[in-house]
Amino acid sequence: MHRVILAVVAASACSGAFAQELSYTLDPAHTYPSFEADHFGISKWRGKMDKTAGTLTFDKASGKGTVDVTIDLSSIDFGMDKLNEWARSGEFFDVTKYPQATYKGKLSGLTGHAAGHAVGELTLHGVTRPMELSINSFKCIPHPMLKRELCGADAQGSFNRDDFGLGAGKDYGFKMNVDLRIQVEAIADK
Repeated sequence: MHRVILAVVAASACSGAFAQELSYTLDPAHTYPSFEADHFGISKWRGKMDKTAGTLTFDKASGKGTVDVTIDLSSIDFGMDKLNEWARSGEFFDVTKYPQATYKGKLSGLTGHAAGHAVGELTLHGVTRPMELSINSFKCIPHPMLKRELCGADAQGSFNRDDFGLGAGKDYGFKMNVDLRIQVEAIADK
């Protein structure tokens, strides 16, 4: 019996030694945070951020890792130039003072093709708040051209923009909830 217990303990210790956390760099050409927010309670405005950068780490054996993303707020795109200019102005994001938003979190539950989540913090407009993202799909494959691992995911979450000091329209009955969808791809550094 003691031999069996020792064998199990030894096997567990060895399997931990083979776990490998890899580092990845986000592919800015394939990473787009998009969002939708209320407009007078009668329609939804949708947009996306065109410039992101960041890194992630991932350990396939445990399904855990980290994510660190920076979003250039001046890259906001509603598909309407006038609205983009307003969003960049001091009336909303104030990109001169707060040029970036960041999200830093811990990944878990990403085994095989299973969904998981990220628990972290969103910093926006100089305010940091906890935020959880659901990861609806996650998959890694060998990149056919770069010959390195490529991982991709579809994530979603929501936050109250008023919590970040972005209460524009609240007095007119705008709902403060913002829904996020994030398509992301990252390439292994080695």
